Amino acid sequence: MNLGPWKTQDFDTLSWHDIHVHGFRFASFDEEEGAADIVFDIDYILKWDKFGDKYIFSVCPAELTFHKAFRLKMEVDYLTPTAGMCPWAIETIDREPLEFATGFKSYRWSISINWPRGSFQFESPEFTLELRGKPVLRSDQWLSSED
Repeated sequence: MNLGPWKTQDFDTLSWHDIHVHGFRFASFDEEEGAADIVFDIDYILKWDKFGDKYIFSVCPAELTFHKAFRLKMEVDYLTPTAGMCPWAIETIDREPLEFATGFKSYRWSISINWPRGSFQFESPEFTLELRGKPVLRSDQWLSSED
């Protein structure tokens, strides 16, 4: 099993569905360019194994960092479904290649959230995904505070 780290060129080999996000922060501010890293604290699912009608997940705490991000738009709606506060779950991450008149290449990233409903949209030229521990086998797709 590949334990990373993974980078932008690995995007198409990674699975993002039902990845739980515990929080995010901004780091490495570049005031001259108006950009910062967006760092998501996630439970990355390395493997889904089906046993009969049940799944066992290999889950590991990780950081998903989008470098030099800008043009951020975000929405997470806990009010409409009257959801209790909990980590949100990613439905998909999509990207669209961009090329600016200056020759600078980047991507427009769209992260769709399936619980509760929401999204993150921003531009960033690259990302890294790094595990921060050892994988744990779970019947849930996320890690508890104890894990």
